[in-house]
Amino acid sequence: MNSKILVTGGAGYIGSHTVVELLEKNYEVVIIDNLSNSRIESLDGIQAITGARPAFEKFDLCDREKVDAFFKENIDISAVIHFAASKAVGESVENPLKYYRNNLVSLMNILESMERYHVPNLVFSSSCTVYGQAKTLPVTENTPILPASSPYGNTKQVSEEIIRDTIFTSDFNKAISLRYFNPIGAHPSTLIGELPLGIPDNLVPFVTQTGIGIREKLRVFGSDYNTPDGSAIRDYLHVVDLAKAHVVAIERLLAGKNKAEFEVFNLGTGNGVSVFEMIQSFEKVSGKKLNYEVVDRRAGDIEQIWADTSLANDELGWRTLSTLDEAVKTAWEWEKHYRSLNPQN
Repeated sequence: MNSKILVTGGAGYIGSHTVVELLEKNYEVVIIDNLSNSRIESLDGIQAITGARPAFEKFDLCDREKVDAFFKENIDISAVIHFAASKAVGESVENPLKYYRNNLVSLMNILESMERYHVPNLVFSSSCTVYGQAKTLPVTENTPILPASSPYGNTKQVSEEIIRDTIFTSDFNKAISLRYFNPIGAHPSTLIGELPLGIPDNLVPFVTQTGIGIREKLRVFGSDYNTPDGSAIRDYLHVVDLAKAHVVAIERLLAGKNKAEFEVFNLGTGNGVSVFEMIQSFEKVSGKKLNYEVVDRRAGDIEQIWADTSLANDELGWRTLSTLDEAVKTAWEWEKHYRSLNPQN
């Protein structure tokens, strides 16, 4: 058995896929998740895929005493992958205090316990939102950090600053921040995938839910952006490719191959895809015509962004393997499989 890894938010979308990749590399995994935006059933999917069920504890990471008690009882943890956070851009604009409290307090509690119990390695789930609306594209890790366009994005900026400052002033010594672009898709087994509670905030689950009839129509937020077809552009990468990057980052830290105490890597495909192009991809792989309407722009959204992935490719030896159509097809297959088993949801 390899090292023991704590995965916060491990029952969620990206977390569950990362847990699968860790277990398949023979790591021991323990999950903390309060299930506020995830389902306990994802553990069944993880077990069905890997043959192993990770240890699980349900509590809120904003509870300082529970976090400390957990680390005190699990002093053999070698590294932490910190996913747990509120993540909806639109909701963060409407309820900023929820995002600042949940995302920042939980991180500080984890860092304090890691320091107290000598857990030296952290992989942080960051986001391309830290760049704001970059003035030049594609975005590199040296692209200037502009004012965030949403409280969610600001919490990622501030979180990285907190981690950097903590490392430089204490014995807590190594961290990698992975700045995701836009994860989509599902595990090819269709046993785990993206399942937002309530109305989806992300594009692809709204597309697949509309395709299967759960939503009446997809709303396209803005068609007057300065882009080739007027809709917003993002860099969409398959969630399994993204999950594998976390294993690579963990292995880099555990092996002491990091070149600085705090490293940052962009994770994307390097290609920008518009909302209308995403709709076309779904219609191609599903054979269904998607019902959608164009509405006003959404507060907090940026116009366009995609990654320069050279650093992650060269330093981590990581790159995306799936095409857009392949990723969208797994999202559609997951949607159909889940609804066939849960027609009431």
